[in-house]
Amino acid sequence: MAHYRASSEEENLMNRNSSRQNNEEEDEQEAMKYAAIEQLQRLPTYDRARKAVLRGITGGFKEIDMKDLGFMERRELFDKLMTLDDEDWHGEYLRRLKSRFDRVSLDLPTIEVRFEDMNVTAEAYPGSKVVPTVMNSYVTIVKGVGNKTGVLRMEKKRISILKDVSGIIKPGRLTLLLGPPGSGKSTLLKALSGKIETGLKCTGKVTYNGHELHEFVPERTAAYIDQYDVHLPDLTVRETLKFSTKCQGVGTGYDMLAELLRREKDLKIKPDPYLDALMKASVMKGHKENVVTDYILKVLGLEICADTIVGDHMKRGISGGQKKRVTTGEMLVGPVGAFFMDNISDGLDSSTTFQIVKCVKQMIHVFDKTALISLLQPPPETFELFDDVLILGEGRIVYQGPRENTLEFFESMGFKCPARKGIADYLQEILSRKDQEQYWANPDIPYCYVSAKQFAEGFKIHALGSVMRSQLATPFEKWKNHRAALTKTKYGASKLELLKACLEREWILMKRNRRTFFLKSIQLFLNAFIVSVVFSQQKKYHSTVEDGIIYMGAIYLEMQMIVFSGFFELPMTIDKLPVFYKQRRFSFYPSWAFSLPASIITFPLSFFEVFFVVLITYFFIGYDLTITSFLRHYLVLALCGQMSYGLFRCIAAVTRNHVVSNTMGCLAVMWLMTFSGYVLSRNQVHKWLTWAYWTSPLMYIQTAISVNEFRSKSWKDGLGVAVLKSRGFFVETYWYWIGILALIMSTILSNIITSLCLAFLKQYGVSKIAVSRDEFEEVDSSNGKEYSTTKTESFDSKA
Repeated sequence: MAHYRASSEEENLMNRNSSRQNNEEEDEQEAMKYAAIEQLQRLPTYDRARKAVLRGITGGFKEIDMKDLGFMERRELFDKLMTLDDEDWHGEYLRRLKSRFDRVSLDLPTIEVRFEDMNVTAEAYPGSKVVPTVMNSYVTIVKGVGNKTGVLRMEKKRISILKDVSGIIKPGRLTLLLGPPGSGKSTLLKALSGKIETGLKCTGKVTYNGHELHEFVPERTAAYIDQYDVHLPDLTVRETLKFSTKCQGVGTGYDMLAELLRREKDLKIKPDPYLDALMKASVMKGHKENVVTDYILKVLGLEICADTIVGDHMKRGISGGQKKRVTTGEMLVGPVGAFFMDNISDGLDSSTTFQIVKCVKQMIHVFDKTALISLLQPPPETFELFDDVLILGEGRIVYQGPRENTLEFFESMGFKCPARKGIADYLQEILSRKDQEQYWANPDIPYCYVSAKQFAEGFKIHALGSVMRSQLATPFEKWKNHRAALTKTKYGASKLELLKACLEREWILMKRNRRTFFLKSIQLFLNAFIVSVVFSQQKKYHSTVEDGIIYMGAIYLEMQMIVFSGFFELPMTIDKLPVFYKQRRFSFYPSWAFSLPASIITFPLSFFEVFFVVLITYFFIGYDLTITSFLRHYLVLALCGQMSYGLFRCIAAVTRNHVVSNTMGCLAVMWLMTFSGYVLSRNQVHKWLTWAYWTSPLMYIQTAISVNEFRSKSWKDGLGVAVLKSRGFFVETYWYWIGILALIMSTILSNIITSLCLAFLKQYGVSKIAVSRDEFEEVDSSNGKEYSTTKTESFDSKA
């Protein structure tokens, strides 16, 4: 027994010694950490923003340059700060960030969005005149031409989508937008975010912190998250979000961090080293896109599919719900202060919707950001997350105020929500003519349908409506606006950085489509081999004009092969246009940054392909064997390839539709081939078609190669000159360099037209609204007759 007590005492003594030793080691580590932080804080602000204190391989803390931050260090930061086992890891991380700003009394920018007396109207076609039938399509074309020329006048009716809506979206409060389909929810979200569609007329006033939309750049101040998922199918989820992060930049994040570091130094506050390092990495070029992308992947639960391509109806990729989350994450990675989210729950289960809305709510509450989220039928637990509710009905605001007072307002209008009924479903159905009667609560008064207009009038005289009007009557004091709240630069990064990001994306797309490029190259090489076999015996004959004409035919076929090789640019460019138009609306990058990378990437490819084509055909056919003639021949055909790529990309940018582009592409090829100078000589072309001859790039190519070949020593005694004159070609040697110059100018012109079309033309297919004549309700208006309707049908019309 005594021996047992002695062993127990020895064990307790060892445990105490071990605990004391661990505490001493922890104290030593803390001392080393704070010593390293103190040394870091002695540096100038610029150096402190680039350096951090992290644990090294040996276990001690050391100063590191954030430019050298690797994947493992970045992973360690996330593991230290974001413990996924904790249900509220996201909220805890945001609160730690906010606490750091609060300790130095650094105010973060907030945005209050106001809209007053806003009306949105559109012109609609009554009846079924724009239903996409074969007959209606031809009738619409004829009427459209007649309308443009003033011969015919197409009958249109003006309908109101939003009618005198006014309200405030407050920072720090999560607002839910509810309403039946067709009530104008998407139009309201687009109008508030400054992205109203072409063809809609918007009146009234929308202000951010008292500033109207023309005083800043709303595309980069507010993020509109569309209900449609438009992405490049060949990019992975991570690549999609990373590209969006690069384009949107860090905003004023670096300036805010520099001010934070300056105040912490003045107040002698030592920050958490891991939190400090992650904040610095999130605003530093080269690391920001990785840090923010990894963070959003965690928040949205997309880590499991981060390296899977997005896909589409032709390529298998992520699921529809995951694609919806990618659409949301694409805008969450940006440094914006206001979010307008349109039906982000489509395709998501209730649990995922709850998690996403919860994460957004934490961000809104902690950093006082602004958010208006449209959901069609939110489950009860998701509905409870919102602070305010805005209900639209027939284009009017039926209610806007705290979520807790929603039922109280409708009870004042004579309706009551059953105990077992979901509040969100009740709020949707109470505006429906078919479902409203079941919620009538006063048996003493006979039920009569209450329209959205009557609800809106009832809200105006309600206490909440009076409070809203008084708040709107008090203008926002502009001096309270934080200088970092509203963005006044059009793009989030420098134009060189945007071009680099687009180049990297284009290179990835090319690698993912390498099979297409490979098959196209194989097709080109096979055609070159066939032409070589057909003309292989011709190298024995250089004695007559007829021999020269056959050589011209070989040159013509070579040009034809290379021109047709650029035809595949048509579908590839058009497939990328929907994504371009979406990102153009968000001011991701200028139009030339989208078109130029394709030219840069295909430049070496074209030169590589044409080199092998020339290598196959040149010696088999028997062109002039001097190295100078060979290189000149190769240079012209290589530039021909560049011209072809640029021409078909230009056609794609102008037509913006697969069917139209194929038609125009075929017509362009016919024009090029017919007026190349070989099928019809210059002397055979009608005078009124002379312009086509001089504007065909293939004429200059055929002339340049022909002059290079037939003015060489292979064609002696003036035979080459006779051959050129027999087909009406110019015989002077300087026409070779004129051809080179014409090709370069043609390629440059095609790229310029492509950029201009991408910058100014809208997306192909204009949405037209058709409304039944019986559903028009004529109302008085100061501008004449207006029409409102509760039921419209939208059809996509190619225009």
